[in-house]
Amino acid sequence: MTAHDGPEPLPGRGPTTVLVIAKEPVPGRVKTRLTPPYTPAEAAQLAEAALYDTLRAVRAMPARRRVLVLDGRPGSWLPAGFDVRPQGIGGLDERLARAFADSTGPTLLIGMDTPQVTPRLLAPATDFGAWDDCDAWFGAAEDGGFWALGLAVPDPRLLRGVPMSTDRTGAAQRARLTAAGLRVAELPPLCDVDTAADAERVAAAAPGGRFAATLARLTRAGGR
Repeated sequence: MTAHDGPEPLPGRGPTTVLVIAKEPVPGRVKTRLTPPYTPAEAAQLAEAALYDTLRAVRAMPARRRVLVLDGRPGSWLPAGFDVRPQGIGGLDERLARAFADSTGPTLLIGMDTPQVTPRLLAPATDFGAWDDCDAWFGAAEDGGFWALGLAVPDPRLLRGVPMSTDRTGAAQRARLTAAGLRVAELPPLCDVDTAADAERVAAAAPGGRFAATLARLTRAGGR
């Protein structure tokens, strides 16, 4: 165990509940678009590293609650300080809607595909005063989706029926927010890790994380 892996004091409480929606990093079930060039087992290692970095970023920031909304079972990658809730069944829009339905008060949801996320990047949507001038926070993904969605008043109807996993998902979700009359503030756009090229970009953006270290190790081992 390294110093980075060891227990760290949790920061103070903040006004926002932070949800991380994720899959258990099981070979063949996660990051399938990384195969090839990576094997299913290697893709699962990258997924676990991405989840590890994401959860530790959330753990290092103030939050009213930290919740992992999980498809699968928690493993050694889960740090202390998180509640765990199952995702349940249904399409992604329904699972996201359910995650918000189970939350109260201002809530920010992020995924496990942006391990370059940092407490500083999330701070505008989680610090005290985050909700003074807006009703929603939106973080667009560069592939046309979104990596973060925050709602001052969680309302699952704002997600149900939004077409997911397309290059128009982000635009459709943002349009749903504005059509509901919400004032929307923006978080910076980020690159999701879907392909091997994405993985290289994200690792370069966050070279000190476990994701970057795992990618480098697998690259060396595979002679890539």
